[in-house]
Amino acid sequence: MRLLIPGGPVDGLPAPAEAEDAWMVSWVFPAGPSAVADARRATRDRLTRWGIQHQVMVAELLVGGLLTDALGRICDRVRLTLMTEDGFLRCEVEHLDPPSPDEEVRGHRWLSRLACCWGTAQTPEGKVVWFELPVSDQTCSSASAPA
Repeated sequence: MRLLIPGGPVDGLPAPAEAEDAWMVSWVFPAGPSAVADARRATRDRLTRWGIQHQVMVAELLVGGLLTDALGRICDRVRLTLMTEDGFLRCEVEHLDPPSPDEEVRGHRWLSRLACCWGTAQTPEGKVVWFELPVSDQTCSSASAPA
């Protein structure tokens, strides 16, 4: 389902796909010189709309790093999904190309230090790397990496 963002799309970006409750949104970014900047801008705009401004800087940093990593591996497209649930913001960056078998996440030290938790999973189209941040001003009790 494709709905317009209340108040209009992010300048210069297509309207994202949204869940009906508007607490989940997703964009597909093709590889290109503006993909990382566009994803960071979309993240900043959406978190501001959701009233989660205090997590914008960390979310932008991690989303930008994950997109740079994905697109630097000759990935033609990535899907960025943002959602809130159970007091957490979850950000997912899905590689929409099959990953190589020995591929690992670069920048995992940043994820371990800045996110409450993070992980990876195989998807029908490729691989997703995700992380979570608290929605409230609370701090994470501990960061964890995938097993």
